[in-house]
Amino acid sequence: MASAARMWASALMVVLAVLSLAASGSAQLRYGFYKGKCNASDVEAVVQGIVKARFAREAPIVAYLLRLQFHECAVNGCDGGLLIDGPGTEKTAGPNLSVKGYDLIAAIKAELERRCPGVVSCSDIEILATRDAVALAGGPAYAVRTGRRDRRQSRASDVKLPAADYTAAQAVAYFSRLGMTAYETVVLLGAHTVGATHCSAIKNSRLYGYGGKPGATDPRMDPATASVYKKWVCPNVSSSDGNAVFLDDQWSALKVDNHYYKNLQLHRGVLPCDQNLYSDGSTRWIIDQLASNSGLFQSAFGQVLVKLSEVNVLTGAQGEIRKVCNKFN
Repeated sequence: MASAARMWASALMVVLAVLSLAASGSAQLRYGFYKGKCNASDVEAVVQGIVKARFAREAPIVAYLLRLQFHECAVNGCDGGLLIDGPGTEKTAGPNLSVKGYDLIAAIKAELERRCPGVVSCSDIEILATRDAVALAGGPAYAVRTGRRDRRQSRASDVKLPAADYTAAQAVAYFSRLGMTAYETVVLLGAHTVGATHCSAIKNSRLYGYGGKPGATDPRMDPATASVYKKWVCPNVSSSDGNAVFLDDQWSALKVDNHYYKNLQLHRGVLPCDQNLYSDGSTRWIIDQLASNSGLFQSAFGQVLVKLSEVNVLTGAQGEIRKVCNKFN
């Protein structure tokens, strides 16, 4: 009974969160905003075609774009600020130095400028491209509203992103700033079902220096998994710092699915912030629910990405429509 009550409560939270969007400043966004505005071209179809071609030759693009959307929208909103080149911009902040996917956004923008100059914003391109990549990687096909405009501001000092060692409470507190509930926080972190990190992110915190003790391994990590990492992937030498570590099992690391949550149940989470979600009873039940219900994850993941895409957006006459995404007009 308690489990059923939690499921209904969590479903209600997601529904209420989606409904609340209509009352926010993002209400000026709308579905099909660009319909009839790009001469004879269908803007969303153009974006989808370019993303599909890129995905066919580089499937990790889905991980790049999911990370790019989060790093974009978590700092001053989904406004294209991350795309700007130059000293002191968001792109130069430490957490953003490894962000990828800029070239794809630039290629899409160039094609749309060729078809209809000054019409489609860079911030909308980011959201549309991520949406299309998620669907191509087996994730949900979800509709997004468009009509965002690009902010004329980008400051590295504004970049404050969650740390890899956050506790569940810290993660929930951080994402609450973006209007996310605890349930939505766990769903959004499911983006770690794709992509990878580097050994440097876990060697000291989980493999060889847990709790500040030299040689100590995080006891919450599955011993067999820890042994594989220490012997083959992240040996305790500096030359292994840059080695890639998949955030999900390698066979599933390019699929948007709920396998990430199943790994947390087995204590195979890679980043401390991921496994911490299962160590905390206040979020463990959410992981158990998402791990056991693929359809629930798919539905909730699409809804949460939509909510993230509408954080603090500019619309109407605010901001600008850039001519190129890495420079202000």
